[in-house]
This record gives sequence, structure tokens and C-alpha cells, in this order.
Amino acid sequence: MSDKPKLRLGIWGLGRGSNFIESCRYLNIEIVAGCDTSEHMREKFHEMVPKAFLTADEDEFLQYDMDAVLIATFFTSHAAHSIKALDAGKHVLCEVTSFFTPAEGVALVEAVERSGKVYQLAENYPFRKDCLYFKRLWEQGIFGDLIYAEFDYLHECRSLCYTYIDDTPIEPGYWAHHWRSWLNAHYYCTHSLGPVMQITGRRPIKVCAPRTTPLIPGYIEGAGWGVTPELITMDNGALVRNLMGGASGDSHRMDIWGTHASARIAQSEIRLGGSGHGQVLKLNPRWDSMGEAAEKAGHGGGDFWELEFFRRAILENQPGPWDIYRSCDVTLTGIMAIRSQELDGAPVEIPDFRRKEVRDKFRNDHRSQQHFDPRAIFPADQDTAITGEFSRVMCETDALSLPDGLKGCILVRAAFDGMKLFDEIEGDADRYRVVALVQKVLAQLPHLADVYRRGRAIADAYPDSLGGRAMRDLLDNYYYDKIIDEETTSRELSAWLGTPRPTLKR
Repeated sequence: MSDKPKLRLGIWGLGRGSNFIESCRYLNIEIVAGCDTSEHMREKFHEMVPKAFLTADEDEFLQYDMDAVLIATFFTSHAAHSIKALDAGKHVLCEVTSFFTPAEGVALVEAVERSGKVYQLAENYPFRKDCLYFKRLWEQGIFGDLIYAEFDYLHECRSLCYTYIDDTPIEPGYWAHHWRSWLNAHYYCTHSLGPVMQITGRRPIKVCAPRTTPLIPGYIEGAGWGVTPELITMDNGALVRNLMGGASGDSHRMDIWGTHASARIAQSEIRLGGSGHGQVLKLNPRWDSMGEAAEKAGHGGGDFWELEFFRRAILENQPGPWDIYRSCDVTLTGIMAIRSQELDGAPVEIPDFRRKEVRDKFRNDHRSQQHFDPRAIFPADQDTAITGEFSRVMCETDALSLPDGLKGCILVRAAFDGMKLFDEIEGDADRYRVVALVQKVLAQLPHLADVYRRGRAIADAYPDSLGGRAMRDLLDNYYYDKIIDEETTSRELSAWLGTPRPTLKR
């Protein structure tokens, strides 16, 4: 793509920001500078872009000769950093969401208007292949008008409460992550509401969000990443059930109903005929162009396309899909959903920041989510020789699913519960999976027991602290007694594995 005009880009926030490097190379976007306060992140970035100017000083970064800035800094800093970049004469592509309070949103809108620069939100889910494909079908009139939709972004991220973006445990070890550990999932409504808005062209005008409180074990009390449903009224009167957060099963459902057709987008299925009895067809979504490169870029191609739309807006004067006003629409939906939660689910209007008289009502509205202090999850007089292990033990206990299979407490729960259900399982393939899980627990039992004991030592030392309660809650719900009784459990698992089962052909 060397025939494309070149855009000189700086990346501010080199954790998530580094995910865009490969796409930039294909799109002839030259990464000329990087900024991050973390030496670890700067070193990794330098390995990938060795010729780029690199600094921890944001003022020095913004003085560098570049056209645009990609902002991938801390969630609560997006508005301030976007405004600072705009005021420095840079175009801005900002990670989700655009701002944290309505007052920040007002200031951001007016900074964009004042600057005359391009602002785009880096919300990537609408630019997956299936979403872009169904958007083209929608624009052809196949669906008619929107009636109803159910979209999910249920993504269990418990371990990220205790790690940096690259899975490195938080330091010092007695802290939790400074915003992921408490953030209300409504703020992340963009990954599920965003595709509805982009496919249909509709905007949200009202939201109802009932309060939900149960969390899966291992979150700190007061964490906001539980199940957080919203019922959103769109500007044509249609309803969208939008579901975010984390639970005992991820879900990325994308189901949509129009007046002429309906679709299960994630399954590439459409029902034609304008009736519940219409014909269901399986479609084959295709990229409209540059698909091969987009596929390699990560996040289903979304990162690639948000960069390309940003480049076109700056260099080709093409309106982008997430201008400042659409960015406000989707960001304010999450903010107002939290306010609806506080009102036990009563409807709250979503303000239209296109209008100055509306913005004036929120100019001094700085209200945001109240949350615990992630730096104070243990007492001030704590023994850091004990609590300093907290984030590392949490990471070892609550390991995510990785390419080589389940780990930690997730493995333990799946294996023991799979044993209970074994004779109810349909099909040898799934029975073999349970056998493999049990074998893995047996092989890792000494290591698992060591991690569990280290975790219990922290919980027992500070049983009434937020950190201690979170640790105990996790261990108690993931077969603590069985794991620390290595000898008995080893015999039990070995005996189970050695028992012939007529339902399983070995």
C-alpha cells in the first residue's frame, strides 16, 4: 500500500497501543513516536519500532513532529489526554471510552470543535467482518427499520484486576489494578452497543439499567465487572438489550430484528420474509476490500479498519464512523446506565452533545462511579512481606485459558465438576476432555497446592481486608480443601482415572 499518502502517528500508551503496530505498517501509517510512563512498556515498544522517538514525558512527546496521536492510556485519562493532544495541533484516535464524566465530555467536544482536527473513537467491534458485512446488507434495505436487538459483551476478565495489560502481576504486589479492579462494566457498553449503532445508523436516547450484585468469586468487593444489563431506547423507538461484564461464561451474542428480516450475526444466519416463519439462510460474510490484511491485524480485523477510517478522515476528508458526536452517544449511554442503576433501573435520558444548550446542562457534572481504593486493599500497617505476594498469587491461582489449556483454579473447578457430570456427558469427545482435565490436575497437584497455601496465608493474615476476603472467596469456591490435601486427592484422582467406564472407549 505504498501508494497511500503517509500519516505520521505517535502512540500514547504502549500496552494496548502496541497492538496497532502491524496494521500501521500495512496502511502506510508511520509510527514516529511513543510515550509511556512504564519503562517495561517503552522497552517492548522500542524492540518493535526501534527508530521511533520514545519518551516518558507527555509534553516532550506532543512537541514531536507528527500528524496524529493514538491515545491508549489509562481509561480515566482519555479525555484529558485527547484534549491535550488536540490543543497541541494533533488529530486524535482514542481508545474506548471517550470520557469518564459528562463534564469531561463537554470539554472534549468543544476542544474538537475548537481545534478543527479529526477525532475518532477506537471502538473496533463494529468493524469485524461479520458486522461490516451485515451493515452493507442493512444499507441495501434488506432489514428495513430496527425493531429490537440483543448484543452481548460478556468477557470474564478477573485476572486483569491483578495484572498489567501484558499479564505481568501488579507491583507493588499488595495493590490491585488501579482502574480495572473496580470499573463498572457499563462504561464498556461500546463493544456491544457500538455494532448496533454502526449497523443500523440509529442513536441511543434513553437507558434503563437494573442493579445486579452477585460476582463470581475472586473479585474484590465493590468491583463493577459483574453482569450489567441495559435496556436502551433508540431514536426510532426500537429497543436494544445490551449486556456487558463478566460471569461464568463469555458471550458475544449479536441478534438483530428489523421490519423485513432478522439475523444472528455471529452465526451468519438471516431469516427472510418479514415474518417469524420466514426462510433461514446461512450466509458467507466477505470483506469488501483489504480483507487478508485485516484478518491478520487482531480483534477480528477491527483494529485495522479503525486505523484505516481514521487515515481516510485525515488524508482523504472522508467522514469517519466514530466522530466526536457519535462517540459521545455511545460513551454517555454507559455513564447514564450507571445513574439508572443508582435509581434502581429507572429510565435516564441520554443527552445529545451536538447541541450546546444540552452541553451547558452538564458542563459542571463531574459525578462518576464511587469505588474502593485499589492501593488500600490491605491495612496501612500491613506486613508487605506477606501481602506483597497478593497480586502474583492471584495471577497464579486465577490463570486465564491459554493455548495449552485451562490453568489454576479454572482447571480445578472444571475438572472436579466434570467428574461429577461425567456419566451425563453426551459424546466421547467431551468425555475425553474431562479425562484430560483430571490428568492435568493430578500432574499439577503439588504446584496447585503450593499456590493455594500461599494464598490462604495471605487471607488468614488479613481476613477482614478487601484483599484477604477476595483471596479467601476465590480459594473456598475452587476446591481448596481437596487441593491442599494432596495425598488423599491424588489417590482419588488416580482411582477415578483407572476406573473402566462403559460410556468411554479407551
